[in-house]
Order: sequence, then C-alpha cells, then structure tokens
Amino acid sequence: MSSIEHSQQLKLSYKTRTEPRPKTRMPEAVRSESPNAAQRARIRALVVPREHGAWGLMLVPLFTGIAAGIASTHRFLPLLVLTIAALSLFWLRTPLESLLGTGTIKARTSRERWAALLASLFLAAVSAASLAGLMWQGRNLGLLLLGAASAFAFLVQSALRRLGRWARMPSQLIGVIGLTCAAPAAYYVGTGHLSERAFLLWAANWIFAGNQIHFVQLRIHAARDARFSEKIAQGRMFFLAQPALLVAMAFASFWRSTPHLIIIAFVPALLRGTLWFFRKPEPLNVKSLGWSEMKQGVIFGILLAAAFIYS
Repeated sequence: MSSIEHSQQLKLSYKTRTEPRPKTRMPEAVRSESPNAAQRARIRALVVPREHGAWGLMLVPLFTGIAAGIASTHRFLPLLVLTIAALSLFWLRTPLESLLGTGTIKARTSRERWAALLASLFLAAVSAASLAGLMWQGRNLGLLLLGAASAFAFLVQSALRRLGRWARMPSQLIGVIGLTCAAPAAYYVGTGHLSERAFLLWAANWIFAGNQIHFVQLRIHAARDARFSEKIAQGRMFFLAQPALLVAMAFASFWRSTPHLIIIAFVPALLRGTLWFFRKPEPLNVKSLGWSEMKQGVIFGILLAAAFIYS
C-alpha cells in the first residue's frame, strides 16, 4: 500500500469517527410522560413522610403503650381513634413543612403548594376530629399536656436544625421526644390514668430511640473505619454508654423504680451496639442498616410490652 493510499484511509477512518451520529429521537409518549412521572414523584415526596426510620420511632412506642394499656381495661375503640390521630399528626408534619419551607424539600410551584395545602388540611381535619372524639365531654384531657410537650419538642428541634450539621443528632434526640410521646398517650387512653407507668414507658422508648439514632450516626461516620481503635475513636461515648445503661437499668429494677423485666428489653440493642466494635470491617449498606434497626425496634417493643404486662 502506497503512502498516499494509507493517508487517504486514515482520513476516511478519522472522518468516520468524528462524523456526528444521527440522534435517536425519544418517542413522544415517553417524552411527555417522563416530566409527569418526575412531578408525581416530587409531589409524593412533598406530602408523604420520607423518613422510614421515623415511622418505627413512632409506631413502636404506640404499640408498647397500647399493649400495656389494653391488657388491663380492653378499651379498643378509644385506642383505635388514638392510633388514627397519631398517624395523621405524624403524617401532617411532612406536607406542613413543605408548605412552610422548613423541610428538606420545599413546595415551589403553585401545583406543589396546592397539593401540600390540601394534604395538610385533610390530615389536620382527621387528627382534630379524632382528638375531639377522644376528649369529648372532658375525657382524656391529659392528652393536652402530652400534646403541648410534643409540640414544644418539635419547635426546639426546628430551631436546632438551623444551627448546622453539628446540631443534627441533638435535634433528632429532642425531636424523638415528640414521637415517643405516643407511648404514654396510648397507655393513658387505655387505662384512663396518666400515671408513673405511663412516664416510664415514655422514658424507656426515648432511651431506646436515642440509642438507635446514636448507633446509626456512628455507623455512618465510621463507615471507613476497620480496626477497633478507629471505631472506638469515633464512638467512645457510645461504647461506654452501653454497659452504663445496662448497670443503670439493673439498679433501677433492683430498687423497684422500673418493672423487673424491663432490662431484658434493652439487652438485644445493647449487644448489637457493643459487638459492632469487634466485628470485621464490612461495607455500609444504609438500606440493610435501616431494616436491621427496624427489627431491633420490633424486638424491643415486644419485650418492653411484655415487661409491663407481666410486672
């Protein structure tokens, strides 16, 4: 092959590589459907709670309060109404924050604001009707005290969120006070008494929820840490808190400040937190971690309810 022919072949090859390829046109139906699908997904995110872990942090205390309260009085209908009120109030927070612009996703267009407004009005009406039914003729007025405490906790949480990343975990720990308030509320409606046991249920659920929040944050921040020394540098306080909490629970049970079996409810979570420091390194799978913590919550809820029922 001559040098001229070789150069012509190279030019032809270069032209073939550099020629713009014909664009493939997206079907009209797909192009028109994609924005609508994206908009529907965004509106869903503006209205439906996205924090799956928060559902567990509210439902587990609600279950423990119902189980501990219903065992003695069998007041099914008021507890069903309370469950509807708790779920609607929990759900209400997401569209309301989207509408006010205080959430992670804000309603921007008129369609988004309208969807968030309609969802907020509907959920507010459901929760108001449920609470009015519960407090009809002066019954269950103690719910006002619990509701005020929850509202104050959420206000403090909103203020802490504005302080930056360092306040993320403190804001979550304070916000979960409002979520775990479902436990004493359910116990109060079930028994008719806002007694010491109701507040013990609240405290136990808050301690467990705080342990979960701390553990998840530790797993995220120590995702690249492989050795025990690296993990302990990140989570020394959490590591020391596990045996300290176990000892505190043992003393409280010994002095009859809490039900004797309550310590058993905390054992699985405390073991989970302690043994993680000694495990071999493994990649962080957030979804798997979320399911694992949900299982821990279910186990804790069942054991805590049993501790109150049989003590």
